[in-house]
Amino acid sequence: MKLIHSFSLLASCCVAVAALAESAGTDLFNGKDLSGWTQRGGKAKYTIEGEAIVGTCVLNTPNSFLCTDKTYGDFIFEYDFKVDPRLNSGVQIRSECFDAAKQIEWEGKPIAIPAGRVHGYQVEIDPNPIQNRWWSAGLYDEGRRKWIYPGFAGGNGKAFTEQGRKIFKQGDWNHVRVEARGDSLKTWLNGTPCADVKDSMTPRGFIALQVHGIAKETDKDGAQVRWRNLKITELNAAIASSAVNTLTAEEKTAGWQLLWDGKTSEGWRSAKSENFPAHGWTMKDGVLTVHDTSGGGDIITRQRYSDFELMAEFKITPGANSGIKIFVQPNLSPIDKVTSKPTGLGSAIGCEFQVLDDAKHPDAKLGKNGNRTVGSLYDLIPAPADKKVSVVGDWNSARILSRGKHVTFWLNGQETVNFERGSESFRALVAASKYHNIPSFGEWADGHILLQEHGDEVSYRNVKIRVLSAK
Repeated sequence: MKLIHSFSLLASCCVAVAALAESAGTDLFNGKDLSGWTQRGGKAKYTIEGEAIVGTCVLNTPNSFLCTDKTYGDFIFEYDFKVDPRLNSGVQIRSECFDAAKQIEWEGKPIAIPAGRVHGYQVEIDPNPIQNRWWSAGLYDEGRRKWIYPGFAGGNGKAFTEQGRKIFKQGDWNHVRVEARGDSLKTWLNGTPCADVKDSMTPRGFIALQVHGIAKETDKDGAQVRWRNLKITELNAAIASSAVNTLTAEEKTAGWQLLWDGKTSEGWRSAKSENFPAHGWTMKDGVLTVHDTSGGGDIITRQRYSDFELMAEFKITPGANSGIKIFVQPNLSPIDKVTSKPTGLGSAIGCEFQVLDDAKHPDAKLGKNGNRTVGSLYDLIPAPADKKVSVVGDWNSARILSRGKHVTFWLNGQETVNFERGSESFRALVAASKYHNIPSFGEWADGHILLQEHGDEVSYRNVKIRVLSAK
């Protein structure tokens, strides 16, 4: 018992150290001069005005980059930017530049990189109302593969534009958060999750502030982009893996709350009683796990929700089945059409984000057109066949946005399902599903959030929510 206690104490200390490290950060700009930075590429002008670095466009010069002399691997990077609406710009992370030309290969295709060409991941600044794209905080691969997200690694361009238009602050300062942990790259714009991808092409590199090249466009000559509050926290392997179930100051400001605190059953209960299951679910090292053949039953939030944004990470074992349900009605039973009486109460009823091992669980081949596979609206709407799924044993991210009657699912940053509760098309899907004899299925005003026990071992962490104002 003493050994176990020591390990638990050590784990708690690691999490505490991680939280402290993430809250500090190192300034990349000293507020006085550009020491520690080197300009590469074009001849755009970089100056200092007050607390900001200012980049000014110059005609007939290629993309310009103000690059840190230091390189970074795993980190949390936060900064503010304000940009002329005529201008496209961005911030490079894990980027490189070589004196000699080189060639790399990606998916069997060669990519030529000229000498002196800055290349690597770019967190976009893309607010142009004329182009009407609004992909700020998307990920672009400068000088290599072009758009990553939205792009080949996931993301729906139209949906990303709609989100960007709502959250971008035109003519004002915008805040970006970037998390780079191993092959995981995540971005937030003004507290809203944006890109979420897995990509390992460049594990380390410099950070750079881009001023986009312009030619024969005199209306953009002199256009400016500003950056301030550039803070980075480098993460070692221990911190990168242990900093879970925490909220950043930016997330708190944006209204996010931990739906599971990472340690206790506070806020949760069994779907069948007012108490948390006495067995079957464990909480260890910041991970909530339902065990195989546990019989512990589903758990639901004590609070009911209607308009919200939910984020969670899940990890499955081979052949596992689970799910995240929303608008759950724990005391509702299907109605038998013959007797007109409620049938036996089974799993609590709600709209389900399917969590499944598609390769090994038989449910993936049941239903219709794959509507029981991971990331699907279970038994109703299938996730895309080309969805991005982590290998069994690695973490996946789920995101659910519910506003009014409209609901959207994302799996690892890629939109998988989009539906309108109560619409004619939704009701037609319900009528053809296993839910056909449940009155008003999915159309309830509010409900609990549920994590499903299905007799398999599945783990959850970083379960967080923010309540939204109805529109």
